[in-house]
Amino acid sequence: MAKRRYVARGVPGGYRIRDNKVGRWWGDHYELCPDALLAELNGGADPARLTALLRDHRARKR
Repeated sequence: MAKRRYVARGVPGGYRIRDNKVGRWWGDHYELCPDALLAELNGGADPARLTALLRDHRARKR
């Protein structure tokens, strides 16, 4: 199994997405684990699908 580039890490108050290739955090702080977003980032990374998933997760924060 190939090593995943993007993984969710637990941080105080929720989750952050870690980019293992460049060694830094990617995106925002999430209260719920963004499983669908991680699957898309590690899979096809379709820009339209990523945008929709990011909008969905941002809407949950409000």
